[in-house]
Amino acid sequence: MALHSSRPDARTDLLHGTLDMLILRTLQWGPQHGYAIGQTIRAQSSDVLQVEAGSLYPALQRLAKRGWVSAKWGQTEANQRAKFYTITAQGKQQLAREESRWAELVKAIGRVMKPAAAPGARE
Repeated sequence: MALHSSRPDARTDLLHGTLDMLILRTLQWGPQHGYAIGQTIRAQSSDVLQVEAGSLYPALQRLAKRGWVSAKWGQTEANQRAKFYTITAQGKQQLAREESRWAELVKAIGRVMKPAAAPGARE
């Protein structure tokens, strides 16, 4: 997964594990096939996050192996055969853990980026 920017040098990989959390969050809204998951993440991030197939499908396999998603074959809106993924009860628990860790990380980064006082400043 990468941040999208008009500047080619601005493509940046996100933190490891972030893609799993985003996939699990996307599946909380209902079963989806892989392409739709990628499009949902892209749309919900206002085109900032783009998930490439080379990252998405290995992540879905990893999540299925861990029991966090289940998959079954179905038909897309365009009448094409595709694998549809559903978040499991274990996946919902994992998502809650990942969201908690994410919130802690955001707070920690916020404290570093905007400290109450400059580091080393005298009171």
